[in-house]
Amino acid sequence: MRKWLPLITVSLGTFMLLIDVTIVNVALPDMATDLHSSFSSLQWVIDIYALALAALLLGIGAFSDRVGRRPVYIVGLVVFAVASLASGLAPSTTVLIVARGVQGVGAAAMYATTIALLSTSYEGRDRGVAFGVWGAINGAAAAAGPILGGLLTEGLSWRWIFFVNLPISVVAVALAVLVLRRDEPKRTGRVDIPGVIAFTISAGAFTYGLTRASEAGWGSAQTVVMLLVGVVALAAFVAIQARTSQPLIDLALLRRAAFSAVLVAAFVFSLSAFAYLTYISLWLQSVRGMSPIQAGAAFLPLSLAALFVSLSIGRYLHAPSTRRWAISGGMALIGIGALLEAHLGAGSDWKSVAIGLLITGIGVGLVSPTLASAALAAVPQQVGGMASGALNTMRQLGYALGIAGLGVILQSRIGHILSSTPGVRHSGTLAKAVAGGQSRQVLHATPAPTRGALDHAIHAAFASGLNGTLLVAGIAGLAGAAIVAVALRPAAAEPAPAAAAEPTPAAAEPTPAAGPAPTSRQAPAQHAPAGVQRSAAGQTNR
Repeated sequence: MRKWLPLITVSLGTFMLLIDVTIVNVALPDMATDLHSSFSSLQWVIDIYALALAALLLGIGAFSDRVGRRPVYIVGLVVFAVASLASGLAPSTTVLIVARGVQGVGAAAMYATTIALLSTSYEGRDRGVAFGVWGAINGAAAAAGPILGGLLTEGLSWRWIFFVNLPISVVAVALAVLVLRRDEPKRTGRVDIPGVIAFTISAGAFTYGLTRASEAGWGSAQTVVMLLVGVVALAAFVAIQARTSQPLIDLALLRRAAFSAVLVAAFVFSLSAFAYLTYISLWLQSVRGMSPIQAGAAFLPLSLAALFVSLSIGRYLHAPSTRRWAISGGMALIGIGALLEAHLGAGSDWKSVAIGLLITGIGVGLVSPTLASAALAAVPQQVGGMASGALNTMRQLGYALGIAGLGVILQSRIGHILSSTPGVRHSGTLAKAVAGGQSRQVLHATPAPTRGALDHAIHAAFASGLNGTLLVAGIAGLAGAAIVAVALRPAAAEPAPAAAAEPTPAAAEPTPAAGPAPTSRQAPAQHAPAGVQRSAAGQTNR
């Protein structure tokens, strides 16, 4: 039993990471009511966590190579726990957003070291068993997240979705100190701090610009300035990577069509499969009147389908002959699932999205465990860690930017429908409140004679907004499927190098149904030539 304690330690941290992605969506309406949150504030409660992961994953991974993975993991656990406590005690939306950002920093420290810790703790068959169990725990956390979130929110309060992390963190820290091996630094030299800063500014500016677009419009000075800052910072990041001797991502990898296509697929995957779930949750609770538990249960078709498919056939999806069709076919199913949901009307309920969520879940089960092996097979083995880190980052960015971008569509269409409804005044302000999960408060403040008509208008407007987000998600999924089908053709892909990386046979792992999650690991470390050294961040995949 003692030999499996490192697996338990690492799995506890991973479990918390996944729970904090899936558990928050169900609690958003109660957060909005308790903290009087705006629509953009709700977006940031989710986005800031994903952004911290995306922006810091590569940098913290490179840092852990220099100081050791064990201390970075332990510090990440402590930071995550303290930030969880602050999130649960937050007296305002602003404090909650800041605390969630710090929580994301702690999560990035854990996430960047998890797989490396397992790799150094086990060898041979035990390593395969450890990764298989770790993957199953990922899927179990994903399936349990919505239900646990509903139970805590409805039975206690939304604050307990964060407090629940505290006892788990205490146990995980104690185990980490006692059972994880002390590891020596693997690399020397400086971390590419300018690159981390430029990438963080770019990702944050793009997300803020999209979020402001839903509030102030595309032509507002804030929106335009922030989007321009995002472009400039991205250009600076590319320039820095081209000049530094130890880049976070070797730009030469992007010239490989197969690798670039997988990165695009990773971005689109998170956007198409997960980003709109936030708004489905708001609709089910604030408009359709479902309880948090009921809303969490509505997502089970996606969660359970993804878990079942990943566990059942994931081990067969890593052969070169099947990667192309697993990813492109899965992306197509994700797109089709979203399009099947995009028929909502004023009278629609959870049953209207159940079949689409089920089909999307099957697609997620195909794509998630296959993306990592496709990325690793497209690059030389010595930069496999860097490639995996880039893949993780794109998945997080797809989720964060997807929530922000789809939110613009949602609020715009809600405002359009309400403005064209006779008798509705101040449609712009009303649209912000409705999109922010405050439909019930709006109706309670409405005179009784007009309440029924406004209630019907809100139902129709939110359904129309969701249809817009689902159409975009569906089209993006189908486009991603086409890109992968073309770029991963044997004639189009680069010849596999002699040392091409392949994941271990146990590499198939499920993904959460409410957000991106780790799905594979890579081959043992190799010494890399100058300028293309591996980052430990790449040893996790989300």
